[in-house]
Amino acid sequence: MSSVTVIDHPLVQHKLSVLRDKNTSTAKFRHILAEVSHLLAYEVTRDLPIEYVELETPLQTMQAPMLEGKKVCLVSILRAGNGLVEGILQLIPSARVGHVGLYRDHETLEAIEYYFKVPPHMETRDVIVVDPMLATGNSAIMALDKIKTTSPKSMKFLCLLAAPEGIAAVQKAHPDVPIFTAAIDEKLNDLGYIVPGLGDAGDRLYGTR
Repeated sequence: MSSVTVIDHPLVQHKLSVLRDKNTSTAKFRHILAEVSHLLAYEVTRDLPIEYVELETPLQTMQAPMLEGKKVCLVSILRAGNGLVEGILQLIPSARVGHVGLYRDHETLEAIEYYFKVPPHMETRDVIVVDPMLATGNSAIMALDKIKTTSPKSMKFLCLLAAPEGIAAVQKAHPDVPIFTAAIDEKLNDLGYIVPGLGDAGDRLYGTR
């Protein structure tokens, strides 16, 4: 099964609690989500490959570590994934960005695709797929299925919250894709929402219902 990393840094946990609070405004939710994404990005990119290149400091020439190979690719599962992507891009501004458009059928809870576009040369890129919520796992699985058709160099899945049911589903479908999350909550409710969760991340991010 794929590994699951819970990023339990105190700053992450504190900011996650602010996001959970139903009284947090849309503007504050958006701002805090960007801050959390910075912190999550440090952990999910910890093992990116580096190479040593020669450069000149003001004092001497040295061999300095730089990211190796093609630029990292962030793939957002629309629409809520954009909230994480925008924050990560502040740390990795050279990253390329792809999008998978999915929406959930509220009757069946199945994911339905409506858009897919990723950068070229995916076979040479390390890919980080982002979506704030890993609930049923249906959207994540469909997105990972689609991205795998491009033969990426590597893939990771990053979310803010995960339900045990979603983790199990992704591990079964994609045992080779590591999962990174800030917390594993109790369960899904009858409507497929994470409990205690934070509500619909997309609605809270964009002020919709």
